[in-house]
Amino acid sequence: EMILGMTHVSLPGAASRFGSMPRAVSLWGAPTGFAFRTMMIRTGSTRAFDRRTNRSRDQQMKNAMHFLRPIFAALAISVGIAGSGWGSGPPVIMVLGDSLSAGYGIEVGEGWVQLLQRRLDERAPGYRVVNASISGDTTRGARARLPEALRRNNPAIVVVELGGNDGLRGLALDETRENLAAIVAAASRHGAQVLLVGMRLPPNYGPAYTGRFEAIFRDISTRFDVPLVPFLLEGVALDPALMQPDGIHPNARAQPALLEVVWPHLASLL
Repeated sequence: EMILGMTHVSLPGAASRFGSMPRAVSLWGAPTGFAFRTMMIRTGSTRAFDRRTNRSRDQQMKNAMHFLRPIFAALAISVGIAGSGWGSGPPVIMVLGDSLSAGYGIEVGEGWVQLLQRRLDERAPGYRVVNASISGDTTRGARARLPEALRRNNPAIVVVELGGNDGLRGLALDETRENLAAIVAAASRHGAQVLLVGMRLPPNYGPAYTGRFEAIFRDISTRFDVPLVPFLLEGVALDPALMQPDGIHPNARAQPALLEVVWPHLASLL
């Protein structure tokens, strides 16, 4: 009876309301066999009611199982659905990036990630875009916050747009490589497809450093067999009309161009 969820409500002070002996009531409002037996023990006369209470208990069990059988079946079906991933909502495309994807310096809703959601609604309905980008983030910071982002969003596709701040700050390239590799590996282990977005540095950083920096993205793409967008700012970075005054961040006019750079590579994963 405990397993079936029957709740006994003892009424030890109910003699004046319900007669000379206390009662116990089940969740369905009928006295239980246990209640009758307890009641008879208190009056000192159980033998005469043993058979009656046993029959009552058996009948209650049959009635309860008849009532609960379809509920158990429904629960089993619901558990199967949950285990198979049904009902988890639309597949998520998570963009893990820095200021170039966070929309630094432009109005909310104008960034290429927001434009991506509109493009998907038109051409591939059913996807939901989650922008997990933070302005100023490095590969180290993104690597640290990735596990929680994966757990919370359970993405089907992860777009990794990182590394620019590492390069601009002159961080050790070996660390950038290690962090990007760990990010791609973690997303892949989670079951997500990965699109890696490459970045380039201004020429004043020197050909040796910039060359090694750009090679990181090609190497990781090959190592993990994930598609690569060679350069997010292709056709934008050298056009002053498409850049903000800092010369680093694209403006609102450039955002559709960024989407066009990413879209062909992302579309192949949908």
